[in-house]
Amino acid sequence: MHICAVNHWESHIKHFGTYLKLERSLSANSIDAYVRDVEKLAQYISMQNAATSPLTLTPKHLQAFLEYINELGMSAFSQARILSGIKAFYKYLLFEELVEKDPTALMEGPKLGRKLPDTLAYDEIVRLLEAIDLSGAEGARNRAMLEVLYSSGVRVSELVELRLANVYFDIGFLRVTGKGNKERLVPIGRDAMKFLKIYLDEVRVHVPVQQGFESYVFLNRRGKKLTRVMVFIIIKALAAKIGLKKTISPHTFRHSFATHLIEGGADLRAVQEMLGHESITTTEIYTHLDRDYLRQVIQEFHPRS
Repeated sequence: MHICAVNHWESHIKHFGTYLKLERSLSANSIDAYVRDVEKLAQYISMQNAATSPLTLTPKHLQAFLEYINELGMSAFSQARILSGIKAFYKYLLFEELVEKDPTALMEGPKLGRKLPDTLAYDEIVRLLEAIDLSGAEGARNRAMLEVLYSSGVRVSELVELRLANVYFDIGFLRVTGKGNKERLVPIGRDAMKFLKIYLDEVRVHVPVQQGFESYVFLNRRGKKLTRVMVFIIIKALAAKIGLKKTISPHTFRHSFATHLIEGGADLRAVQEMLGHESITTTEIYTHLDRDYLRQVIQEFHPRS
């Protein structure tokens, strides 16, 4: 990215923080949240390799950014909050007479009533996980499975296709095959590794595996690989058990994974890489982020690490 553009954003964001403190006497937490919202926009602009400073940003850039965070799976509420942070930033730039026009003026937030996929709050995820009865073989498998879904953000198809040879306990990664047969390494958290190990060492070893299914991680009681539909049914049953009113599916875990990481302050690019999203930003060929960095993002920003 153009260094001058980085500096433009950094210094304006810093002054924005000071302004919020002095002029609007907001709490430190509110200031942090506002600043983080604008930093996400700055990160996105840098990922586009655009020499766009906050003073030259157009509504078109902003629209593309909002589409991007929507596609990453952020909840409508989070999207609306980020937009309000960016609007506050442009109010400040107008107030300081640094810009003449506010590019956010006509921007609508996502309709909060619009059916976006439900995301789960962290405590709802914990309640779902803890509702699993671990006394039976299937409980141990289901716990491992959902911990992996939430800890790595993998698609349900990637989960049911996961092979034993692609679980790397030593480095805390899974190798998954995504859309278009693209392979990627995803870090998984400590809890997910713990429950996966328990399932493999204490449960799966006793399953009479049918021929042709020996290499799959998650098996049904008949020794065949678990189907996507079965994963849906397991999740729906758990939601009913804890009286959860939201419509959830395996994808909900993927959305929640992305949203919780981004809200926690993780780098958009790292989250995108872990999700294996190809479609989002076409203008830049990604240099793949290194494994240590992705692991560090999970450890630092994922609620279950």
